[in-house]
Amino acid sequence: MNNKGLYQKWGKRTLDICLSAIALILLSPVLLFVALLVKFKLGSPVIFKQERPGKDEVIFSMYKFRTMTDEKDESGNYLPDDVRLTKFGQLLRATSLDELPELWNILKGDMSFVGPRPLLVEYLPLYNEEQRKRHSVRPGLTGLAQVKGRNAISWDEKFEYDCYYVQNCTFKKDILIFFSTIKKVIRHEGISSNSSVTIEKFEGNDIN
Repeated sequence: MNNKGLYQKWGKRTLDICLSAIALILLSPVLLFVALLVKFKLGSPVIFKQERPGKDEVIFSMYKFRTMTDEKDESGNYLPDDVRLTKFGQLLRATSLDELPELWNILKGDMSFVGPRPLLVEYLPLYNEEQRKRHSVRPGLTGLAQVKGRNAISWDEKFEYDCYYVQNCTFKKDILIFFSTIKKVIRHEGISSNSSVTIEKFEGNDIN
């Protein structure tokens, strides 16, 4: 087995466990401070939990800090994202502080530091055979698609980057993606798409 295979089979998970455990300890004051701010500004629950598909499409609960209000219309439906996303929530997203609880997902083995971002469960039936390859590895806190444009690029581009990463995952590439992510976060790049405060809904395509 070559170095690439060794890293993918054992090294990547070992690093995820060690680094997520260290990060949770070192960042515990930050996690507590952000949690208190969310509680004060947005109320409970502080943690937003949502089911997402992981490796081999196994469903897990992903954790994030809450960034939106619970405002609903007269019919009981949630108002649009751009209405419920507060300035405080936008700040959390711009700094990626809302993603910090995912360190627990990494430690548990649901996720990795680097990999295709976990998308919505409702998208699973919409993937074609090529796009489904993104689920052959653990989803990531960040990924190649995030450093190449995040929410500012098209769905087709995202899937292309995700599938490329799956086929070309190495320790060197993960390090480059990780530090590129820090650079993107500092610059607040790619947070929103051109027509949404987050990202447009994926509706599938006919690419085979």
